[in-house]
Amino acid sequence: MGYSTILDILASIVMGGILLTTVLRLSDSAAEKTYNYSGELSLQQNLATIAQVIEYDFRKMGYCANWQNFPDPSKAIAQADSSSIKFYTDIDNDGDIDSIRYYLGPTSDLTSTPNPRDRLLYRVVNTTTPTEVNLGITQFYLIYFDALGDTVHLPITNPGIISSYEINVRVESVYAYDEQYSSAYWRQIRLVARNLKNR
Repeated sequence: MGYSTILDILASIVMGGILLTTVLRLSDSAAEKTYNYSGELSLQQNLATIAQVIEYDFRKMGYCANWQNFPDPSKAIAQADSSSIKFYTDIDNDGDIDSIRYYLGPTSDLTSTPNPRDRLLYRVVNTTTPTEVNLGITQFYLIYFDALGDTVHLPITNPGIISSYEINVRVESVYAYDEQYSSAYWRQIRLVARNLKNR
């Protein structure tokens, strides 16, 4: 076997290795793009669902089908914190006042998913068992404003001064590709329940 034959074999091995590496990288890139695309779509759908539920409840804050049962809208919010809120409304439109509470649980409540940051967002109507509004939520953060538009600082001892609020929600994918979690963010700025204006 001649010297040129050995060089040809070595060159073929090197070229084959380069081609194989390129094919593997392209395959990995295609898998990552497919995974991320399907993850992004799922995230957007989850975020839209969460936003609809939250907006529906929050817009009914201070509402009652029988307005005489709710004469003072300034008492619509019972408790307010950065990651929890309790307010009164007539959720089932029967003329009776209901309470709704949203609060974000700790990461230790959700250990069944690989994402170390996702949590359970709880929704409690009256005194029923908390239901989980969870589709990969990692952040539920509220900011409150008074009638002049100034931020109401925590802790809030008089929730009656709140006239509007900002809702921030972040969701992340439950599973990661190469330890990278996709995320999506929703912010509702200065949401005002029309019933809070009736003061």
